[in-house]
Amino acid sequence: MESKFYEEFKVKGKDLVDKVKAIVHEGNVRRIILKDEKGQAFLEIPLSIAAVGVLAAPLIAGLGAIAALVANFTLVVERAEGEPPNEKPETKN
Repeated sequence: MESKFYEEFKVKGKDLVDKVKAIVHEGNVRRIILKDEKGQAFLEIPLSIAAVGVLAAPLIAGLGAIAALVANFTLVVERAEGEPPNEKPETKN
């Protein structure tokens, strides 16, 4: 059974798109929950490796529009424990 853990990040609206892009590229993210200033879930984004490429462009465009509406957000990131981030291995010469 897969173990999961959560991280929370406080993000200003203007930094939302860049932070979500960085989180998605890490590779071990299962879900991102976007909460408004009152702690209410504003948007929930389930992520899978297959869907990330298909959803990336419209997702980022939508987040840009949302960021204009709310000044501060909390990003809750669900990660799979024990699964390494999606990084390229170093090559030795």
